[in-house]
Amino acid sequence: MHNRSLSFKTYANRSATLIEEVIAELPVNHLAQINIARMRALLSDPIMQGFVDQLADVNRVAEASPGFIWRLKSEEGDAANIRAYEDELILVNMSVWESIESLREFTYRSHHAGVFRDRMQWFERIDAAQLALWWIPVGHIPTVEEGKGRLALIEKLGPSPEAFTFKQSFAAAV
Repeated sequence: MHNRSLSFKTYANRSATLIEEVIAELPVNHLAQINIARMRALLSDPIMQGFVDQLADVNRVAEASPGFIWRLKSEEGDAANIRAYEDELILVNMSVWESIESLREFTYRSHHAGVFRDRMQWFERIDAAQLALWWIPVGHIPTVEEGKGRLALIEKLGPSPEAFTFKQSFAAAV
């Protein structure tokens, strides 16, 4: 009987160690992003048609991309009618990703890349921060106000561990 008890203790200890190792490798942070853009006209204007025509496809590609967790959307399925600013021409986009690498891959190496490259057809230059990235705890869904606050941090302080960009990123705190 004593041997059986000892083997159970050994098994339990090994199982506990394995569980601890698996948990230690699980991510504790995800990457949140907000980006804004000022449209040249309302979405209903013909000059915006090229953008509008691609929006659903870009959103589908995002949701199917490795590392995608969540994106801001209304009941209509996108964020195009969400107004986070008084200026009705400013579009807001937010999403959560497993890592900065997965977001970078979607942004620059998917169908999104072509839309991003052609953005000046539909959007004006803004002399303010247009993108903010920041680390969030796994399971947290950022609010638009939180995102706007991160853009304001970049405006005030430049990139920092609390709000950064692709060009100047920071590792997640451990």
